[in-house]
Amino acid sequence: MKIEDYPLAKELLFDAEGNISQVILNYTDYQYLLDALEDRGLLMAMAEVKHEKPLSLQEALTELEKE
Repeated sequence: MKIEDYPLAKELLFDAEGNISQVILNYTDYQYLLDALEDRGLLMAMAEVKHEKPLSLQEALTELEKE
């Protein structure tokens, strides 16, 4: 495995068997990955409910009180 195969990695750390055990990233790249994961999660959550009927404010508040 070469570092060129991991475009965001600045350094790869290996265990005794030669497997990658840690990846060192710049903080900016790390933040980019976190943002991308959050965006993906939001997209998936929106896709799950896209066919649901929207609630009015009062209906939503009533549903929240049930929890």
